[in-house]
Amino acid sequence: MYEYYVATAFYHAMLNNFASETSSRMNAMENASKNAGEMLDKLTLEYNKVRQAKITVELCEIISGASAV
Repeated sequence: MYEYYVATAFYHAMLNNFASETSSRMNAMENASKNAGEMLDKLTLEYNKVRQAKITVELCEIISGASAV
């Protein structure tokens, strides 16, 4: 009976270890996905700011050229 108890305790410890490892991996992947989403949002915002600045400069050049004529 003691051997069965030891084997069961060992098996239980292995299951706990597996569950803990799986949970840690899931949390790591969730955090990585969240960080990637935040980075994408920041890069999109930066891209849009640069694009808008370029459009504004081009419009100013067009208006300046039209008023010079």
